[in-house]
Parts: sequence; structure tokens; C-alpha cells
Amino acid sequence: MEHIYTQNAPDAIGPYSQAVKVNGMVFTSGQIAINPATGAVEAETIEAQTEQVCQNLKHVLEAAGSSLEKAVKTVCFLADMNDFAAFNAVYGNYFTSKPARSCVAVKTLPKNVLVEVEVIAEV
Repeated sequence: MEHIYTQNAPDAIGPYSQAVKVNGMVFTSGQIAINPATGAVEAETIEAQTEQVCQNLKHVLEAAGSSLEKAVKTVCFLADMNDFAAFNAVYGNYFTSKPARSCVAVKTLPKNVLVEVEVIAEV
């Protein structure tokens, strides 16, 4: 098992890794809309937060020798299911290979963000 780290994505805000690579697969931790350059949540809209989340995931997967195109499964968490269409519009620009996906609404996300996404991908 290999723990993945890149400076191009936010540092973990708890006792976990950005991702773990094992047996030809990468399992990312959930990414939220933290800008890795500032360490802060700067985006306020679901669209802007989804863009930041997808960029963070892209960098973590690249650090593991993978890519968004190799994603086989995503799990998406929304603070408000009314944001589903706007989230999908941005998400679809990044996950063009259409991996399997779950998307659920949750009561609260870390740092009160609007969206969190985790990915399982091939290396």
C-alpha cells in the first residue's frame, strides 16, 4: 500500500491520506473545495466549489499515476440536493468517462462546503 500526497491538492484536515494506492487501484479521500494555495474555502457557489473539488481530485489522481479518465466509481455528497443539476453540469465536464456513481445529500460537510467527492480509479 502506498500513501499518495501532492502539494497541488489540500493537505488532509485529519488523520488520513489524500489517497491510497493498492493493487493497481487508487482510492481518494473525499475532496472539498479548499484551494491548496491558500488552504481556505474561497468559492461560494456550487459550480465554483465543484470546479475546485474536481481540480483537487485531478491532482491527487495524477500524483498516484492515474487520471479522472480512469475513474471507475465516484461517491458524491451534496449539502443540498437542489444543487444536483448545477453540480452535474460541472462534474460532467471532468468525468467524461462516466464512472459509476452514488450521489447523496448530507446534513453538513466539513468547513460547511456545498460538495465533497471521492474517487476510486485504476492506475
